[in-house]
Amino acid sequence: MDATRRAILLTSAALASSVALPGRGLAQEQPRRGGVMTVHFGTEQRILNPSLQASTGVYIVGGKIQEPLVDLDASGRPAPCLAESWESSADGKTITFRLRRGVTWHDGRPFTSTDVQFTAMEMWKKILNYGSALQQFLEAVETPDAHTAVFKYARPMPLGLLLRALPDLGYISPKHVYETGNIRENPANTAPIGTGPFKFLQYERGQYIIAERNPNYWRDNLPYLDRVVWRVVTDRSAAAAQMEAGQILFSPYSSLTIADLQRLGQDPRFEVTTKGNEGNARTNTLEFNFRNPVLADLRVRRAIAHAIDVPFFIENFLGDFAKAGTGPIPSVSTDYYPTEPMPQYPFDRRRANALLDEAGQRRGAGGVRFTLRLTPAPWGEDIALWSTFIQQSLQEVGIRVEIVRLDAAGFLRTVYNDWNFDLATGWHQYRNDPAVSTSVWYRSGQPKGAPWTNQWGWQDDEADRIMDAAQTELDPAKRRALYADFVRRVNTELPVWMPIEQIFVSVFNKRLRNYANNPRWASSSWHDLWLAS
Repeated sequence: MDATRRAILLTSAALASSVALPGRGLAQEQPRRGGVMTVHFGTEQRILNPSLQASTGVYIVGGKIQEPLVDLDASGRPAPCLAESWESSADGKTITFRLRRGVTWHDGRPFTSTDVQFTAMEMWKKILNYGSALQQFLEAVETPDAHTAVFKYARPMPLGLLLRALPDLGYISPKHVYETGNIRENPANTAPIGTGPFKFLQYERGQYIIAERNPNYWRDNLPYLDRVVWRVVTDRSAAAAQMEAGQILFSPYSSLTIADLQRLGQDPRFEVTTKGNEGNARTNTLEFNFRNPVLADLRVRRAIAHAIDVPFFIENFLGDFAKAGTGPIPSVSTDYYPTEPMPQYPFDRRRANALLDEAGQRRGAGGVRFTLRLTPAPWGEDIALWSTFIQQSLQEVGIRVEIVRLDAAGFLRTVYNDWNFDLATGWHQYRNDPAVSTSVWYRSGQPKGAPWTNQWGWQDDEADRIMDAAQTELDPAKRRALYADFVRRVNTELPVWMPIEQIFVSVFNKRLRNYANNPRWASSSWHDLWLAS
């Protein structure tokens, strides 16, 4: 084993040993009011409104300012938020929400069912990147009174599916702010107005975002904090240094380097843990643009998968926080993970070369068959490492790869709006049910520009049929069987390859209290978060 590989493995092992669950022996402390929560914000977003863009980079800010109809409790079960209760008709086509009374928007206007109606029909259904697929059969939202919203579906909507989706895809925006003009260009998209525990105050691009305590919040005597400040720090080493200096108290979503996670995990001032991320399992992706006729050939896509030694990459670069994936539904999904083997593409360089030859992609000058542009998402160190590993692996089978690195806005525009890429890499996040944020990567007909949806130019009528049937099936056993068919189909056709499973790692300063106390904590409201002196 060479020295570099040994050092990487030692770093991974040390990191794994440093991970701990947040201590619960502090529960007897009395919450302290006041203080400023400082957060590492590594990738700036084009918008901050989670009603319009489902993304951890949006939730980390917008989830403190705006609120969903339904949230998750500490055990991961649906819990009331802006909706106090809900019920479904027997046929699954009518779902009624009873809304919380006495809630006001940050500008003082009352929150009512018309806000829910407008958000669902104009934002979730038409614009929201995952919402448009989830709500494709939503026909109307009726408002019999100010505190009742009745969702009407053309095809059954399983209540369990909707409740699992709403913590991420159920944020509400104020109708009176958005009903006039172009929703996508509204100034509130970067200065959000919500009902949450914190009110937007200021955004200085490239520097910071500030939100302050909402004195009229509907939860009595909350929040505890005076302010939340998100510090924009794109350099991961600089962010780790600011944590060590006490200038940042929390770094979410595996935003630091593996080496810095290892070092901070050995520092008694910090917790380095996967706790609080259970609702955000993720897989590393390789996405193929079918507009390139070379990649439209299934033999080429399969050859690319066979050319990459995934177990070697995991062992040498990711360590104990990753495992080999088997498809779009990760193993943490006990309800929907397939029980039977699915088509896989183990490392086999000889097979890769044979498939490329069979596809007519013979080696030319210098042994090169063709050249591809690879655009990696700028979210985490593992994506950058994965992209470089892909480049080196494909070179061995005669495919030259040019890596095009962009910032967050550039990546989203280039891949999801301009379609100006050959290969792309990033993260797929699984959110408790395949219909929430997984099948949208494969279903055709997604709105152009919607991030993390099928923008590859791939259409498969059989896959669409399976996904639609599964999304509207009320019987749990039948839904599970349909999702097994879905995995088999997309693993066979391979429009997107998802070969690595991970859980996000967070770094907390131990001054924090009530942290990581639900499965999507970084995205949640932080209404009960407080700082010890």
